[in-house]
Amino acid sequence: MNKAGEIRVIALGLIRDGERIFVSEGYDPVKQETFYRALGGGIEFGETSHAALEREFQEEIQADLTNIKYLGCIENLFTFNGRQGHEIIQLYQCDFADSKFYQLESLVFSESPNHKHRALWINISRFKSGEFRLVPEVFFEYL
Repeated sequence: MNKAGEIRVIALGLIRDGERIFVSEGYDPVKQETFYRALGGGIEFGETSHAALEREFQEEIQADLTNIKYLGCIENLFTFNGRQGHEIIQLYQCDFADSKFYQLESLVFSESPNHKHRALWINISRFKSGEFRLVPEVFFEYL
């Protein structure tokens, strides 16, 4: 998460396979709530959002992307772990270059040595029904 009072600029990739999407699982200990969102991460100074998207997928899950298409920009104001957050999201639609990723149920990856995350395929209907929480909710407009 960003430092207090800072806007974080990130690139996220929506990967869809039929009626399911590939998402990362998160947990807010203050709200005691599990949530899901597209994978990606921070854009570094001097780096395009397209390049950041490719780098983040390579760093986090060692995956190459293909068919990368810009969808739009989303401003996301939220509260996580009791702190206010503010993100500018450059959202892309993309596919995995290696078909093995479509065969996985889930995988565990590390953003840092102390932060393990799980990425998994979830049917879109489970988000629409409210069974699972997709963030930010505006993502539904792109599904």
